[in-house]
Amino acid sequence: MKINSIIQPSVTPFSIDNTKSKSDFGTFLKESIHKLNDLEAASQNMDELLATGEIENIHEVMIAAQKAEIAVQFTVEVKNKVLDAYREIMRLQL
Repeated sequence: MKINSIIQPSVTPFSIDNTKSKSDFGTFLKESIHKLNDLEAASQNMDELLATGEIENIHEVMIAAQKAEIAVQFTVEVKNKVLDAYREIMRLQL
């Protein structure tokens, strides 16, 4: 059983679209950063709505905040891995 069939998040910052077989890394990165920005904006908006009393369900606000936090952590880890790979390539002897 695949994990993806069990957990289907509504918005994922780095979801892979198999229909785009020839998309380049730059486009993928740009779309992923836009999704991350959307998650953070949604979290901030829900925080404001909670502060003004327009949202009474704090669990929705906490879920949005956790989604944004996890997306940021994942983005930082991907950046670190890309930089490590770049440094490793630069160390190669030609």
